[in-house]
Amino acid sequence: MGLGSLFGSSSKDSKGEDFSVEKTPEDWKRDLSPEQFYVLREHGTERAGTSPLNHEKREGTFVCAGCEQALFEAGTKFESGTGWPSFFQPIEGAVETSEDRAFFMARTEVHCSRCGGHLGHVFPDGPPPTGLRYCMNGVAMKFDPKS
Repeated sequence: MGLGSLFGSSSKDSKGEDFSVEKTPEDWKRDLSPEQFYVLREHGTERAGTSPLNHEKREGTFVCAGCEQALFEAGTKFESGTGWPSFFQPIEGAVETSEDRAFFMARTEVHCSRCGGHLGHVFPDGPPPTGLRYCMNGVAMKFDPKS
């Protein structure tokens, strides 16, 4: 997973990265709930255990709440015990990563490759086959059940 956008370059985030979905902060505030804006655009974190997506078990796809890009297939979700929806693998090209040095620690931030929205972090303590745990904020996503 590289840092370049796969969908062109019409918008830059605060770190200078290009994203194909371009909105002003005012537009994001209009289109998102206050909680979604806080997580997706201000790199916030929802309280553990609060997302209804923790309990989502149906077949389908988890999509970005900011731009509706497909992020994770339901079959890659697992119970991590952390209180946040966790996945072992994103859809190819759907997410990008960057270094997050907030709170005096180094972590790998995960964001949507289309709109740059902050989704969560990825850790090297997940299950096979990847060994990765994409620990996502449920408020940053929506669930699209398989028809």
